[in-house]
Amino acid sequence: MEIKVKEFGKTKDGKIAHLYSLKNDNGMEVVISDFGACIVNVFVPDKDGKTRDVVLGFKDLEGYFDNGEGFGAFVGRNANRIANAKVTIAGKEYALEVNDGPNNLHSGSNKSFYELFDAEYFKEEDTVCVELSKLFPDMGQGFPGNLDVTVTYTLTQDNELLLEYFATCDQDTVINLTNHSYFNLNGHNSGNILGHVLTIDADAFTPTNDALIPTGEIRDVTGTPMDFRKPFKIGDRINDDYEPLKQAGGYDHNYVLNLAEDGVIGKVAEVYAPESGIKMEVFTDLPGMQLYTGNFINHKTGGKDGATYEKRDGVCFESQFFPDACNNPKFRTSIFKAGEEYDYATIFKFGLK
Repeated sequence: MEIKVKEFGKTKDGKIAHLYSLKNDNGMEVVISDFGACIVNVFVPDKDGKTRDVVLGFKDLEGYFDNGEGFGAFVGRNANRIANAKVTIAGKEYALEVNDGPNNLHSGSNKSFYELFDAEYFKEEDTVCVELSKLFPDMGQGFPGNLDVTVTYTLTQDNELLLEYFATCDQDTVINLTNHSYFNLNGHNSGNILGHVLTIDADAFTPTNDALIPTGEIRDVTGTPMDFRKPFKIGDRINDDYEPLKQAGGYDHNYVLNLAEDGVIGKVAEVYAPESGIKMEVFTDLPGMQLYTGNFINHKTGGKDGATYEKRDGVCFESQFFPDACNNPKFRTSIFKAGEEYDYATIFKFGLK
């Protein structure tokens, strides 16, 4: 196990950003930046022993200055959409930035994607990790309270990338944190992910209106192209004549995860690329997961190794509270009381199949 640190470049205000390279003894390497708390690279061996970088990202720091797609990014204070860019907390209405139709998406244009985090790193016998922390000030991104956030990335000898989210606030506020990495298990610059074989342990999903805000319905996936309880290729049904798919231009939906016990981490998904032989298992203790198939990537240049990314070149597994959970009384709320701890985790585990 080893960890190395190097400079990544300067931010717009002249601060030095860094890359933290975490390596285990199995040939897996994860590279994290303190700019946006981003996952920049995930190198894993394929079935032939060749190493592939399986996340989309930019060749240099400057690329992350215009990261509207959220490649690799940590997302907070609130991931996903808030209806009409408004939330009422303790009887007071807060107006947020309108940046996605009439709604607020990923907290607004002043995203956590563009923040420089404080970093510490640690090495133990079987793990290496980097801990990134940031204080989001009261009314930052329009939300009340001074929010103290820490996200820790840990690489294990079992080829697990463990993401741990911890946050507390001095006022009642919305907290819904996630990671927005786009995975392509054939390699970040290998084309689309439609041939990836996907399984999701979820009996239901949350349908949306045309603005992609959940209606409050919890809909059974049985008999629909949303059903991944048995493995399907992502591309098998993505263009079916099914209203939720037509609304989103593909998969961009929150799944209601079949977790055995509240607060206990369980396996919720598995994705496999037959070409490379690489599989990735997803574990979390969060109640929902947004499956997003990169429907809005549009000829994004400046990628690693000179790559240009197109629609559906990556797939996201965003563990989360349900979208608009701060407003919808039918959902488990994403509003946390002052001093209440937000403490959740997600694991991406890599292997061969």
